[in-house]
Amino acid sequence: MAETAARKPHFQQITVMTLMTAFQLICAACVLCRQEELSLTMVYIFFGYIAAEWIYMLIGALVTGNDYFELEAIAFFLSGIGLTVCASFSESYAIKQLIAIGLGLAVYLIMLLLIKDVHFASILRYPAAVGSVGVLALNLVLAQNINGTLNWIDLGFFSIQPSELVKVAFILVGAVTLEKLLSSVSLTKYIIFSLGCVGALFLMKDFGTALIFFFTFILIAFMRSGDIRTIALICTVALMGAALIIYFKPYVANRFAAYRHVWDFIDTTGYQQTRVLIYSASGGLFGLGIGEGYLRDVYAASTDLVFGLICEEMGLIIGLAVLLSFAAIAFFAIRSAKTSASTFYAIAAVSAAGMLLFQLSLNIFGITDLLPLTGVTLPFVSRGGSSMLCSWGLLAYIRAAGAPFEPPKPDIAVKKVQKAAPPKVKTKGGAAS
Repeated sequence: MAETAARKPHFQQITVMTLMTAFQLICAACVLCRQEELSLTMVYIFFGYIAAEWIYMLIGALVTGNDYFELEAIAFFLSGIGLTVCASFSESYAIKQLIAIGLGLAVYLIMLLLIKDVHFASILRYPAAVGSVGVLALNLVLAQNINGTLNWIDLGFFSIQPSELVKVAFILVGAVTLEKLLSSVSLTKYIIFSLGCVGALFLMKDFGTALIFFFTFILIAFMRSGDIRTIALICTVALMGAALIIYFKPYVANRFAAYRHVWDFIDTTGYQQTRVLIYSASGGLFGLGIGEGYLRDVYAASTDLVFGLICEEMGLIIGLAVLLSFAAIAFFAIRSAKTSASTFYAIAAVSAAGMLLFQLSLNIFGITDLLPLTGVTLPFVSRGGSSMLCSWGLLAYIRAAGAPFEPPKPDIAVKKVQKAAPPKVKTKGGAAS
């Protein structure tokens, strides 16, 4: 019985991997069949990615005894969809995305090692905070204005978006600071750090990322204090500040002028949202086929608008699977937080999942005109190395918070001691000894 129970999780892993591999092989076949001449490089990309998934799973299951593979499976599934989208555009996109996934997985494993010990993680918060402020300040100096924002640094052979990397450090600093709130000084320092990050993002005109940071700060603060009135006060002050910015900076208001009126600006500021609404619905349940969509001709189809492209080419069923994958990540984070060994892990896991979900909401609701279009990426799926590194780095907090979701086994040693305890013996006076 014990041997069967030990093998059961391994069988589940193999079943999940087999189904995911079948899906990815179908996606690869769709991409390769569209090519006029078969590209061996593209074949190596897809089969290399699938082989890497299996190697990771087998090493985790057989060498380290890790039976907890759900989170990694979800991340591989989402990253595989992103790789398919990139491959359907060009071979160079696919190569860059594959490298980004590999680096993201490396960041994930390194993060697990760094935060394995809470004490060591608490030491890292100071260099993480200083490095984050320094990187954002450097971004303001070196970044080029692309589409009205200053959030990209061109290093020649590749570009990076420092604000994506700062997201990982932001949660580390917040979770460590609020895990043991020994004084108001530490809280004040974290508030100043948060305001500095959000302020720098406003100066970069990266309002979508600024909203993500602010939401994460609210979530971390609420988890530590549980005071709704304080959170409401902070949100009110933030709304007043945003209103003043819009009033004194008209160009900010112009960026949101098409919100809820995209059909009035169908060929100008509402061009992207209207095309997403039309083309994603035309895909139906099963899609038009990978590479056959019309949305791919719209600007930012593989980055900001990638969810609409998935719905058009792969179908609404795959789009729903993407949404359910993020819901599963949030579920794992909440379950892990309940049984985590430290408050640090609980705060970090929930805030990381909250950041991913909030970014997902800004992306999908923005391109469908339910929220203003902010230009944030879809985690794990959108083309881009910085976003991929951030997504895998955030996943490490959730993974570190807990183990497999099984009820704790009773301590066998304690049971033996209880069984071996001598029975109570009554004395002549009637008292038990």
